[in-house]
Amino acid sequence: MQNPPQTTDELYAALGENDRLPYGRTRTVTAEELAEAAELFGEPVPLIHALLELQEAYTYGSEPRKSPVVFARLLNLFDEQPDVFDARLRHQLFWRFKWVANALRSLPEIPLASLRQWMTEMRDRYEKAGLDLQPYYGQAYQLAAHVGEDMDLAYELWAGRTRSALSDCEACETCERALYHLAAGDDERALRVWEPVLQGKESCQEEPARSVSYALLPLLRTGRADEARHLHLAGYRGSRRNPSMAGEVGRHLEFCALTGNEARGLELLAENRNLFDEVDSPLALLDLLTGVEVLLARVEALGHGELPAAGFPGRSWTVASLRAEVRDRADDLAARFDARNGTTAHADRRRARLDRAPLLESLELTLRPRTLDDVAPAPAPAAPRPAETLPESPAELIRRARELDEQGHPDAHACWARLRELTAAGGYVHPDDPDVGPLVRLRADLLEEEATLADRKDRHADAAALYEEAAGLYEDAGLAGHAVFARASAVLAQAQVVPPEADGEGADGEGARLEGADAEARAAAQADVLARAHGELVRLHEGASGLAPFLQARLLRLRVSARGLRLQASGDKEHVAPVLAEAELLYDFATRHGLTGQIAAARLLRATTHAMSGDLPTARAEADGLVELLRTDGPAWHLPRALSLLGKIQLGLGDAEAAHASLSESMRLAAEWPAEGVDAPNVHGELAQACMHLGRPDEALRHLTRSAELDLRAGDRFDAFCAWSNAAQLSLDLGRIEDCIALLDSLLVEPDVVNGELDDRLVAQLRLTRARALHAGEDLKAATAEFVALAAESAGWDDDPGSHAMIAAETAVLLGEAGEFEQAREAVDRALAAHARDPRFEMLSNALRELARLQAHQQGPDGLAGARAFLDDAGRVADAARAAGYEAHGRPLDSALAYEHGRVNAYGGAYEESLAALEKALGLIGEPGEDAGRAAEWAECVRLAGVVEGVYLERRAAALGRVGAAVERLASLGHGETAEPLTELAERLRDEE
Repeated sequence: MQNPPQTTDELYAALGENDRLPYGRTRTVTAEELAEAAELFGEPVPLIHALLELQEAYTYGSEPRKSPVVFARLLNLFDEQPDVFDARLRHQLFWRFKWVANALRSLPEIPLASLRQWMTEMRDRYEKAGLDLQPYYGQAYQLAAHVGEDMDLAYELWAGRTRSALSDCEACETCERALYHLAAGDDERALRVWEPVLQGKESCQEEPARSVSYALLPLLRTGRADEARHLHLAGYRGSRRNPSMAGEVGRHLEFCALTGNEARGLELLAENRNLFDEVDSPLALLDLLTGVEVLLARVEALGHGELPAAGFPGRSWTVASLRAEVRDRADDLAARFDARNGTTAHADRRRARLDRAPLLESLELTLRPRTLDDVAPAPAPAAPRPAETLPESPAELIRRARELDEQGHPDAHACWARLRELTAAGGYVHPDDPDVGPLVRLRADLLEEEATLADRKDRHADAAALYEEAAGLYEDAGLAGHAVFARASAVLAQAQVVPPEADGEGADGEGARLEGADAEARAAAQADVLARAHGELVRLHEGASGLAPFLQARLLRLRVSARGLRLQASGDKEHVAPVLAEAELLYDFATRHGLTGQIAAARLLRATTHAMSGDLPTARAEADGLVELLRTDGPAWHLPRALSLLGKIQLGLGDAEAAHASLSESMRLAAEWPAEGVDAPNVHGELAQACMHLGRPDEALRHLTRSAELDLRAGDRFDAFCAWSNAAQLSLDLGRIEDCIALLDSLLVEPDVVNGELDDRLVAQLRLTRARALHAGEDLKAATAEFVALAAESAGWDDDPGSHAMIAAETAVLLGEAGEFEQAREAVDRALAAHARDPRFEMLSNALRELARLQAHQQGPDGLAGARAFLDDAGRVADAARAAGYEAHGRPLDSALAYEHGRVNAYGGAYEESLAALEKALGLIGEPGEDAGRAAEWAECVRLAGVVEGVYLERRAAALGRVGAAVERLASLGHGETAEPLTELAERLRDEE
């Protein structure tokens, strides 16, 4: 707090502002400062309010030692000046006896006699004040449950009593009753009691998050795993990083450990590392640490005790070392509570949790399931698995590698990998065999293989250097033809190297995004580079003599590739013919020399070129023919790639069923040729599109997540996060809100995201989707906070004002939903300023109309002027859209605006203006016609006009005539269902006559 309040009004305003903050140190420190400031006024009532806020901050900030001290001050004030406590303050005072009882129970240093003395104090105070004792008996039961003695009697004395005004809320009492049955071993009965809380019918500050955490394991034990999964996602989000819900977090960690989700458990532990330092309640800490130990013990039992783990501050921890520390601390806490209580209840309960065996071997909790192997340090990539056993002797292995390499057989990669191991090991002796050749040739072969693999991973600069080095060694070995091909490969690799200033990313990691003329210039420059590279390839090819046919074919293939890359870079259809001409040269040469692999390659390049040029029917015919050829004549290893291309073409032609079949077969066959390098993440992405066209969104979601996983394993993190972003959006579209949020929460704590290494716009998109999911999940406070932060960040996107306009407009709407119309006005003004630079007509119009509706609906006549100001802005947006020739994708902007004028004026009590606006809207919409959407818009406009005219203006006859004619008109057009609200309105109007 920078400036202490100078008046009581300022104090109350500051208390209200602090009350809106989440519980934690920031809120607690401010509450302490405000309590000190309140004392300076010398008035009891402001001090009472400040002390109540401070006690609440301590209670929900997990600082139980301080809560009773503050309450003692409040109780003294009540004893000294009871008349200053109005009914509300008196209610608050007596309610908080329970808070103190809870605080004292959580402190093992408080003697049991003192706890019982406090219970007596509570009973005496309630009786003296003429209050019902049900809340006292509720606390007496909770003490009995805590100690582990006389629970049944205490439960009956409490549960049999009627609730009173000071009873805990129904959700909290429901949880206590369910926990009683759970302790008795009756899972089914506990879950029946919990049902209204778990279904969201009862809630409070702590519920349903508290009940959910306890219900997870009973749900699993009773076979309701899907429900447990859903509640885990929703309940964890309501508990995470909250010191007052440390025990709940511990139970979620335990749930992960017992369902095969140990990796997620470690991720959640890291997210909640703050709890090790911020939880001041020994009882909550015991609950948390026991859950942590269940998780760590499970991870260690699975052989991963060396993994890093987030733990107590001040040092680094492994799973094993943290488990030992947690065990010692939790054992000590349990022993202290049991010593205080004179029982073994806490040690027994702790041992029961630690002794539980996993309830499920595996339960997929999120869209990003991971195992402990996924979070362990990545091992070196395994060598490609060959289809047949590799020769033992180096000479045979070298001969086999070269034979397979000439064929283009993917098993050559495994041979080269084995030879690299042999030559790198000490004591390698090169075979003295003329057929094998000198060691320098083998070293050239291995360099060329390394270059090929680098090229496939788009490490073109590395590949070019390796190819050049291999060319030099081939020349030393007297193999001029091989040297020419290696040098030609270097030329094409170098042509694909993107200059640092144009790679879309600056030295600081901030993308220098190219648009418009800049992007066109870059494409033209790249096309020019590739044209020159093609000329150099032709020169090298024509200057070489005595080349083996397989090398000649490879050089021809490089030439086709250079032409194809130029077409891809430029998008100029004039470049199509040169590609096809080169492909024809390759096809003719390969056919004459019986090079089946290059025949397939030529046809694959032809099909790809036709597809790139937009001639999909020709591309499909070519790809169909190639697939048939490969099925009959081979080589079989080209079939997965050909099927992948065919599937993409079929998808482009709208044949989703055929595309799905082709792409699925491609993935199945690719498993037989793992070294061939089919772009599996891309194929899964295409399969996701096919599934969406086929109306199978859940299957599409699986393909998107699989695509992301494969990209991640390959180190392609940007592509992986793009796929995850698509998966998150799809899960949101499917209404799987908690899945969406859990996925995004997991992604947004990845190190490269936290450290700012991932593309900032991609991260913003992930956060935007998360904010929308929070809004869809009715967490308005969290959604608004995220939108406000994104709007502030996007204000600096000078290269993309349209996105800022969209984000700021959405932010304004959420602020409007929260009733913060001044802030909403500021946000939408920023959106309008960005919109002026990069128009987003429909988005801005929708947002402005919604803001007008919200303000008029929430504030009635008092908000009418502000609402009309929003509509005036929407009118200017519609005028500009009309002048620009813009056509909305949804409702026409003009008719939608006129309708909103009608609705807003109706909310504000300006009924004549409302009816006039609705008449205008009907004129803009025109006759309903056969289009269902237009008929629905027309019907709604008639309905609202009928309500305004017949109900508020009391012109029932006119309204009945309007509505009746509309019903007949809609029925004649076959829109009977659309007319139903009008029919109901007509009946209502007749009843009121």
